Amino acid sequence: MKAVMYGAGNIGRGFIGYLFSKSGYEVTFIDVAEPVVHALNRGRAYPVRVVSSEGYEEEIVSEVKAVNGRDENAAAEAIAEADVMATAVGVNVMGFIAPVIAKGLKLRRARARAPLNIIICENLIDANHVLSRLIKEHLDMAERAWFDENVGLMEASIGRMVPVQTPEMQDGNPLRVCVERYGFLPVDAAGCRGEMPRIANMVPFAPFDFYIRRKLYLHNCGHAIAAYLGLLQGRNYIYEVAENADARLICQSAMTESAIALAKAYGVDPAPLLDHAFDLLVRFENRALMDTCARVGADTVRKLGASDRLIGAARLCLEQGVTPAFIALGAAAALMGHLDAAGQPQSPGNARAALEAVSGVGADDPLAALILPLYELAAGGADLGALRRAADRARVAARGPIV
Repeated sequence: MKAVMYGAGNIGRGFIGYLFSKSGYEVTFIDVAEPVVHALNRGRAYPVRVVSSEGYEEEIVSEVKAVNGRDENAAAEAIAEADVMATAVGVNVMGFIAPVIAKGLKLRRARARAPLNIIICENLIDANHVLSRLIKEHLDMAERAWFDENVGLMEASIGRMVPVQTPEMQDGNPLRVCVERYGFLPVDAAGCRGEMPRIANMVPFAPFDFYIRRKLYLHNCGHAIAAYLGLLQGRNYIYEVAENADARLICQSAMTESAIALAKAYGVDPAPLLDHAFDLLVRFENRALMDTCARVGADTVRKLGASDRLIGAARLCLEQGVTPAFIALGAAAALMGHLDAAGQPQSPGNARAALEAVSGVGADDPLAALILPLYELAAGGADLGALRRAADRARVAARGPIV
């Protein structure tokens, strides 16, 4: 069996390509990084190191090769002959790979090959619709009709944490990827065409919107809040934040808010969501990942977006009657990071303007009433204990008397 992995980066090699290989597929990576392509073709294998605070285990991923993405004919040929495919290239690169995928699909149609399922491992809501639109721009009407019947676009929720690989992690081999042990791959079952691919640790689920929002509003939300709290404290690594009692309780409380809102919105048992939140806190403590607050907290414009991990999670909470006081605290810390990144002074006026411009949260919005007072406390130098207590008071005040 043949699998194509479009993108030979950390997720491509350290997670999806690894799962393909474990499932018995010969894996062809498509990438434009020539050193990676040459190294994969030279060794036909690479190491994946599963790391924890207690040590590591290493596995060799074999039966692999690579194609340079600039060689469109070779890339299209690999796609035409694949039994399954995945993408992990980054949202901003999807438009560049779509014409190559279309070219491969045209070859596939001409050869009357079986349906092809493409697992989309991009951090984007409705990534299946985005990729479908981008590919169809390069197909005629008859090819589009064939595409709808024969190409499955299966969104995936990437829960495995794979940090930027340092020279120490690579340990003499630039192909080595260090990852955490968590390795489940939820995918959108409704997107499948033909037979469901058999892939180790893959969890088909429908409706998949639940898993997309679980990842964004629980995992990504908690991770981002940990990063912004760490930056407030002058910490370098996520594990340092997770080991601080106040920071840990803030993250736990924020993820609890999200978990309760998700359970209400989707009519599911909250217990597994709360268990997932506790598991994430333990995973954040993984020292061996050496994941930095700067990396996790980067791109504040996206992460403070109206439907992204902080504001989107807070909106869901309000819709479900949950007061997002601790998510608001995370957003306040993110606002500080945003103003620093933009070279703007910390001030209530600048924070208010940024919150409206970046997050769509106006001065009269209930979220502004939660976020901005916590921002003023944080910008005034309050420590995490004081911020945690302030968020507690805000939650109690919002709920009113409990009978």
